[in-house]
Amino acid sequence: MAALAFVVGGSLFALGAALAQLGIGTLVSVNVTYLIGGVFFSLGGYVSILLAPPHHRQWRSAVILFVGTLLFAVSLVAAFAEGLTPRQSNGWIWLPDICGCVCFLVSGHLAMLEVGGGRVRIRPHVLGWWVVAVNQLGSVLFFLAGLAAFTRPATSRAVDVGLVNWGTFAGAVCFAVGGLVQAFDTPTSTKNGGSHSP
Repeated sequence: MAALAFVVGGSLFALGAALAQLGIGTLVSVNVTYLIGGVFFSLGGYVSILLAPPHHRQWRSAVILFVGTLLFAVSLVAAFAEGLTPRQSNGWIWLPDICGCVCFLVSGHLAMLEVGGGRVRIRPHVLGWWVVAVNQLGSVLFFLAGLAAFTRPATSRAVDVGLVNWGTFAGAVCFAVGGLVQAFDTPTSTKNGGSHSP
């Protein structure tokens, strides 16, 4: 269930970013696409908590991931507001977004420790490692997109709209692929388990 939610959420975020970059549709349609994708991300994060052993590193990773999805939800809802000043935009949209990105990075780091048996290791023969590695790459790309989304007070524009859209698109594709690979991950295919998080 979590894997499917991440595939759908990642796909919708990739679609939203592509629509925004290509100038297809309205701002509202892009925001609705993101919002629905965010609901699926939050669902995946919540289900990940339920599936993880309580108070285990995998569980902590899932909780931090879920908090990140909720922070993202704040920014996704706030994006519907019109006439925001740069300060309001940065406070209601950018700040929760970047904090959510940091949560994704922390969650991914804990997942890397989990799949690496307490250390960050490269384990290409373990399917769970690929899930975590692809998701962590997606988290890095989301973080870069988040940094670029800061609204400059002098211009009332994001630092780099192209990086926002392409970083979001590429990161979302990583999350969708990670969810797809996660669907094939079983306890027998992952020696040390592993948290699966965007």
